[in-house]
Amino acid sequence: MTAASASATGFPVSIEFFPPKTPEGADKLRAVRQQLYALQPEFCSVTYGAGGSTQEGTFATVREILAEGVSAASHFSCIGATRQSVREQLAQLKALGVQRLVALRGDLPSGYGAGGEFQYASDLVAFIRAETGRDFHIEVAAYPEVHPQAKSPDADLQAYVTKVKAGADAAITQYFYNSDAYFRFVDEAYRLGADVPVVPGIMPITSSTQLMRFSDACGAEIPRWIRLRLQAFGDDTASIRAFGLDVVTDLCEQLRNAGVPGLHFYTMNQSAATLEICRRLQA
Repeated sequence: MTAASASATGFPVSIEFFPPKTPEGADKLRAVRQQLYALQPEFCSVTYGAGGSTQEGTFATVREILAEGVSAASHFSCIGATRQSVREQLAQLKALGVQRLVALRGDLPSGYGAGGEFQYASDLVAFIRAETGRDFHIEVAAYPEVHPQAKSPDADLQAYVTKVKAGADAAITQYFYNSDAYFRFVDEAYRLGADVPVVPGIMPITSSTQLMRFSDACGAEIPRWIRLRLQAFGDDTASIRAFGLDVVTDLCEQLRNAGVPGLHFYTMNQSAATLEICRRLQA
């Protein structure tokens, strides 16, 4: 936690973007970033497409954020990668001035078979530590409601613990709307010796259809009462946004009051909802 992040919001905040695909998208994201910098985030992370498909866009966005005077974390996935390709990318990121990585297994692009020299994110974390020592602060992913491809909750928890023991400094969770799932996950992980900070991932609710689609894909549970209320609003976007702000602000207040190490906002390259939630949390 930096003094800047504490003074801006009263608690540490980080924010996530995805690399834009068009020049118009890049211009829009620059404007969004400037608005969100009012929160003085600890860092901004930039996602990485399946099989590293957005690597060029990811690194370009990271370079811009660093040039704007803000700490940037590059997502870094290893599925389909070789040790040499990872070594080269780490050198590239280090040359850019990147000091944070979000180390992930990642997804293969559709139509690709398995391959590469890394099977799990823990392999990537161990390799980064062996190659670069403490040059990078490494975040890993955590799944309070269990990774959708996990064999079992216990297997998923053990995979997380393995990542931490391989050298992770902290974790960021998949988004959730049930705080009990987060608290249970953290308690269980700490009991197994994985005692690094676990930062809750926060997804503002601005679109019902988008939220349903994302949640079905990533295994995040939308509690029945939230799902039914969203369905009842139909196409009333103003009501969906107002309801979403109330729900997510309440969740953030629960988490903050319980002493979580920070909040990580999945902004979807938008600023309004994240800014309003943080404004309410300061009130």
